[in-house]
Amino acid sequence: MHNTLIVADDVTPFSETALTVLTFQDYLAEFPKLNEPKIRVINLCDTTRYLSQGYYCSLLAQARNHLVLPGVNTINDLRLAEARSVDRLPFALSLPVDEVDIPASPLLVLFGEVKDQRFKRVARQAFEKYPCPILLLTLTATDSHANKKISKKVSGKHNVVGFADIAAKPFTALDSKQQQLCIAQLESYTTKQWRASKASKRTRWDMAILVNPDESTPPSDEKAIRHFVKAAEKVGFRANVVSRLSPEDLGHYDALFIRETTAIDHHTYRLARAAEREGVIVMDDTQSILRCCNKVFLQDAFTYQKVPAPKAMFVSNSDDETCDKLIEEFGLPLVLKLPESSFSRGVHKAENRDVLKARLVEMLAESALVLVQEYIFTEFDWRIGMLGGKPIYACQYFMARNHWQIYHHQGERFSSGGFTTMPTFEVPKPVLQAAIKAAKVVGDGLYGVDIKHSGNQVYVIEVNDNPSIDAGVEDKYLGKALYELIMQEFADRLERRGR
Repeated sequence: MHNTLIVADDVTPFSETALTVLTFQDYLAEFPKLNEPKIRVINLCDTTRYLSQGYYCSLLAQARNHLVLPGVNTINDLRLAEARSVDRLPFALSLPVDEVDIPASPLLVLFGEVKDQRFKRVARQAFEKYPCPILLLTLTATDSHANKKISKKVSGKHNVVGFADIAAKPFTALDSKQQQLCIAQLESYTTKQWRASKASKRTRWDMAILVNPDESTPPSDEKAIRHFVKAAEKVGFRANVVSRLSPEDLGHYDALFIRETTAIDHHTYRLARAAEREGVIVMDDTQSILRCCNKVFLQDAFTYQKVPAPKAMFVSNSDDETCDKLIEEFGLPLVLKLPESSFSRGVHKAENRDVLKARLVEMLAESALVLVQEYIFTEFDWRIGMLGGKPIYACQYFMARNHWQIYHHQGERFSSGGFTTMPTFEVPKPVLQAAIKAAKVVGDGLYGVDIKHSGNQVYVIEVNDNPSIDAGVEDKYLGKALYELIMQEFADRLERRGR
């Protein structure tokens, strides 16, 4: 059995229930705990805004291996559906002759249940597609050939077909009567077992390799992409390199290999999600993108699963007390990170208190949380390439000249330090062990684990879901065999699916 936690922006309406209800700040502060039982989290916070506390609640729940409703995939899917009017839910209803009219106002769906039982089937379908505690359904009855309502009399009933637009709604946006109804449904829902949805299947053997020719720092250069295409052919794929791909195009492929820098609020994530829905093998999958692209998730997951990492703290304000506490805890300088950043962007070093406060003000205007870490000096960072839970290459990336990071961004220009590539058996054992442990936190995809090694200590800095693989750099030791290893992983996954 799982213990159920309710996380809400306002806990007052739950005062007379037996439910365990926490604020986001309480959930942030009180976990992880040693020897805790299995936990599931019902997130009633406002998740409609990207990088809000509600968003982080679901993200951190996934980092802590807590079952969570809604998951981050669902949150992003709902935001996309509402913003672009995509993924409208088709419905077909059989209504009594005297009750044909579709409601003018949206239907309130609470944990898959709706007050008007005529619409219980479409409510259940909406909840199964978007497992979210509170949904609003706006129903539109349509004719498939003309934009009109249609109804056909059949045995005293009318058949009505149409589409439902679906949106999430925060608990705090409900009126008092709706809140009490929601709490009643919540109490009922907490007694039920959660079930995962089944993925669809496909039967073809083609691959799309997605690139962005306009990207200044792509994950792979043109020569590496050509190596990937040839390696794909060797293991049985017909690979097409594409710079544009729509969700509809995915129906032509069995596999999608994303070689464009990924982000959550980005078309790469949306394509990965669409691929998963089609049953297409994808690297990187949305779980990997979600977990790697957000440094808050990684830090919390590292803490929870005892991955060695720099000392760190989540910060949600820039007041004097917070600044003093950070300096007292970690000393100076400090490293400040936006949750989503790549190639050293969105990462800053604060040498003194004034810079610390100014940077926090600036960064908290973009995100509800900022990650603050202790500063650890090393001449180079280890990068361990991981695939399917195993190390496949190893590099030492040296700091850019006269800079404290590997990449030094100066406006549109950037520079980087040198590198050394070596076989994984030459890597110090603690570094390899830390890389394996860190990758396991994220999944079993293709990752680059960045590690600092200082004295007898190793510190995992982050896990990259779309690691750099450039010709003459990461492949310096293995050569073309590196590309074949990665393509073979796609083939193995298709074989395991029985294609």
